[in-house]
Amino acid sequence: MIGFNKPYLTGKELDYIRDAVEREKLSGNGFYTQQCQQFFVNRYGFKKTLLTQSCTAALEMAALLLDIGPEDEVILPSFTFVSSANAFALRGAKLIFADSEKDTPNVDIDHVRQLITPKTKAVVAVHYAGVSCDMKLLMELASKHQFFVVEDAAQAIDSFYDGRPLGSIGHLACFSFHETKNIISGEGGMLVINDERFSSRAEVLWEKGTNRSAFSRGEINKYNWIDVGSSFLPSEMTAAFLWAQLQELDTIQKKRLNVWNRYLESFAFQVREGHLSLPVIPAYASNNAHMFYVVLRSGMERDALMAHLKRNEIQAIFHYIPLHSSPYFLDKYRGRELGQADHYSACILRLPFYTDLSDPDIDRVINGIHRFYNS
Repeated sequence: MIGFNKPYLTGKELDYIRDAVEREKLSGNGFYTQQCQQFFVNRYGFKKTLLTQSCTAALEMAALLLDIGPEDEVILPSFTFVSSANAFALRGAKLIFADSEKDTPNVDIDHVRQLITPKTKAVVAVHYAGVSCDMKLLMELASKHQFFVVEDAAQAIDSFYDGRPLGSIGHLACFSFHETKNIISGEGGMLVINDERFSSRAEVLWEKGTNRSAFSRGEINKYNWIDVGSSFLPSEMTAAFLWAQLQELDTIQKKRLNVWNRYLESFAFQVREGHLSLPVIPAYASNNAHMFYVVLRSGMERDALMAHLKRNEIQAIFHYIPLHSSPYFLDKYRGRELGQADHYSACILRLPFYTDLSDPDIDRVINGIHRFYNS
């Protein structure tokens, strides 16, 4: 079976984990946590970074920092993972779902514009497949209507909008290092704080509502409970694993782009025949090769192709069920029909994609799809 995902190991993970153990600092915010956080500051110019246990945790921190409450509206795409919504639902916010674009699964900024009200507190910009939303338009709306932008950059490490790193544009940004992502630590995530208004408080929330970080730097002589918060920090072992991955970021990205381009070049005939559509990379966006998907003509055809590949021991998957039509939210949704979100949900098929996917296995996937259409 060619699996959908296989975690990539650089070979240095256990060495760094062993070193973390030998340093006798196993809880969070030690040497490796600080090394990883500084890496992102140095490479991408992020103003402040805090490693978290997951991207979900980072999103929950973002909701806390923005003081989201029951009187607030948060606009986000319906075609996204549930964490994008849960973080704000937990604070009691009213979730306002926007449709996807016609050419990409990213949120339609024109539809976002129509949904803005005086109660709009934040918009969540999900960079699907690591491909940027139109951040210039969104930030212009944010400035005009005085709401915050949270970049859900879970899939978007080392991806750019007009040369600017994703995660550096919104007021806050959240990344994932889940084992399905380009750079991994098993579970893991990161909050990026680009607006200095949130910098000090972010540390407090991160440290269970205490000013322990300031105490650790010698800025105060004792630390206290001064705000709400939770245990958002990952352990030093998680950070040590991540550090090994970050050292190989350029190598990993080069390998993944090779896989992505092999897929792209191989389906030109199917596109000409009208069988399927391929990912679109807008002129303002870069491609970080997070995933490769095809868009079929119907849900029935997608399911048939997926079953055909499974019979040939190839695991391809689909996602997401649009959040507005999910079992949890269906009876709460009062908005318009979100046709593009429904279309992507029914018709997207994600192909096996991971850093060390071999050429013979790529050929098996490509030939499996060709045989499906030839038959």
